[in-house]
Amino acid sequence: MTVTSVRLSVVHRLPQHYRWLDGFNGVKVEPLAATALNDENDLVGLTLLSHDGESAWQVMRELASSLADIQVPCSVVEIEGQPCLFLERDDECTTLCRLKNIGVAIAEPALAPHIA
Repeated sequence: MTVTSVRLSVVHRLPQHYRWLDGFNGVKVEPLAATALNDENDLVGLTLLSHDGESAWQVMRELASSLADIQVPCSVVEIEGQPCLFLERDDECTTLCRLKNIGVAIAEPALAPHIA
């Protein structure tokens, strides 16, 4: 994996919140119901818009490694055939800051509240 691949990456936040599936911590996730959003296991998922196939897996592993360097626990999990990076909701701001600092673009919905 080259630094250029990471710098040309674009990640997007998955619209749902997730939690680790019982007995599969770090391996499998399940969507959270809107009523459970304050769950202590609330996870945020990030997916790549810029890569697919094996290169997407390589980029996600590199991003996970970069987060591990600053002690942000995360896991790469397959969702609908694509690698997704899952982390605790409390680590989302730190993660986005780190990703921006290494040159990753963060895609946001056109109707994001802070844009209006």
